[in-house]
Amino acid sequence: MVTIATTPEPQGETRVAISPETARKLVALGCRVRVASGSGRLSRYGDEAYSAAGATITETPAQALNGADILLKVRRPLLDEVKQLQTGAMIMAMLAPYDDRTTLDQLAAVGPSLFSMEFMPRITRAQSMDVLSSQANLTGYKAVVDAASLFEQAVPMMMTAAGTVPAARVFIMGVGVAGLQAIATARRLGAIVTATDVRPATKEQVASLGAKFIAVEDDEFKQAQTATGYAKPMSEAYQLKQAELVATHLQTQDIVITTALIPGRPAPRLISRQMVDEMKAGAVIIDLAAERGGNCELTQANKLLEHRGVRIYGPVNLACSVPVNASALYAKNLLTFIETMIDKKDKVLAVNWQDEIVTGTLVAKDGRIVHPNLMPKGA
Repeated sequence: MVTIATTPEPQGETRVAISPETARKLVALGCRVRVASGSGRLSRYGDEAYSAAGATITETPAQALNGADILLKVRRPLLDEVKQLQTGAMIMAMLAPYDDRTTLDQLAAVGPSLFSMEFMPRITRAQSMDVLSSQANLTGYKAVVDAASLFEQAVPMMMTAAGTVPAARVFIMGVGVAGLQAIATARRLGAIVTATDVRPATKEQVASLGAKFIAVEDDEFKQAQTATGYAKPMSEAYQLKQAELVATHLQTQDIVITTALIPGRPAPRLISRQMVDEMKAGAVIIDLAAERGGNCELTQANKLLEHRGVRIYGPVNLACSVPVNASALYAKNLLTFIETMIDKKDKVLAVNWQDEIVTGTLVAKDGRIVHPNLMPKGA
């Protein structure tokens, strides 16, 4: 029987890696599920709900970890936690593989198979396992809601006997999953929405949501997307042309949401101090790339500041502010991933180490880092 465990996350992380729903389904697969007491408290999942789903509640994290085959986490587990697992155990989490390489190497050296869920391949079969997408959806939604609160004005146009309240103008910079959800949310609130991205495929997506696309559409723009769907770094010449267009557009905007990230790199700089200087007083910028340095020059991670009347907020891990939904989706991503690794007839682990979703997410095995993105160049 496969034993699957989870333990409380570090301070500041409100999500949990197993929900009562996924615990029930794991038990139905023939797994033994252990949840350390209090693990789901911040996601409003009480121990009683886990017990009702068939999970075993342990008094301490150590009891949950002892002899476990799989440890499910939201964030990186502690080194002490990993050492308590049985030899050859598997760990699935958002490992932030490009950050703090020393600690990642220490975790790998203990010997578990480390799976970084951020590396899930962007293929059709893996869509239901894509944690970045599931969390980014909520992030894009919450960014608009928070921005509307900070804006301190109405978002939709309102016709009243006393006069007309104009609709807010919302500009989304970066049209990935978070950006698309931000567009949809802003539109639902009644805003006039525009959006920009360097990837040509996003133009049609923006239009389909009722927003207007803003970009310099030259030959470089037409080639600005990798095979995996991410944006390519753009030339300095293109960045200058795009910056001029964006600077002019920003002057008329009320709310700006920036979401642009390139895996393993600092966040691209999209909004300069000078651009902010020329924005309207009362405008709001929500920078979802704050953790990677920010898309706005003035952004400070996890801080709300004001510059010449413009409010700039750089939230980190915004999905944590909607933990019930974020945990439910994340736990379902993990469940779907695990289902590919369990022999449903014999109720044992049966990992296909050649499967592209396994090779794509496997960061470390047998005491060493194995993912090509984390290997020295030329290795």
